[in-house]
Amino acid sequence: MKSIVLSSVVTALLVFSGCSTKEPAVDNKTEQVASPVAQEVEAVTTETVASENSTISSSTDELSMNAIESKLPTIYFDFDKYNIKPEMQEKIDAAAELGKTKAKSFSIKLEGNCDEWGSDEYNFALGLKRANAVKKALVTDGIDASRISMVSYGESNPVCTEHTKECWAKNRRVNFKLLP
Repeated sequence: MKSIVLSSVVTALLVFSGCSTKEPAVDNKTEQVASPVAQEVEAVTTETVASENSTISSSTDELSMNAIESKLPTIYFDFDKYNIKPEMQEKIDAAAELGKTKAKSFSIKLEGNCDEWGSDEYNFALGLKRANAVKKALVTDGIDASRISMVSYGESNPVCTEHTKECWAKNRRVNFKLLP
């Protein structure tokens, strides 16, 4: 009885695992472009030229956005803390001034980050608390809260991967990003 079941299973496996010997069909025909299609291509080309002109102005905005973003500071925190140190408050004040002048047409995204100590859940929560502390400081300095969004990367976005105190200190931070 066992040999019948075993031989049936082996036969079924051979039948179901067999390889096909057919080659895939390939269509080697070339088609001529019909005039309606040619007109559509011409319309798309005209739209592309118009789009490139608007892209030039948007790339100018993007350049200014990148230039402003490069002037925004990184806010650093102590181990397992989310309170803002006095020397970091000065940097937040400078960022708020940029936000009220040069970056007033952009939204601000605050990215909270942590070092590798602690669980993932804890670090995501701590990163969000750090971003929220910076948000409160920016709102106090006159930035509209509706322009600010926050995200926490926890320990998943390190700028330094060495296992030293100096490196870990670089990862405990909030970064500013501008959004159009």
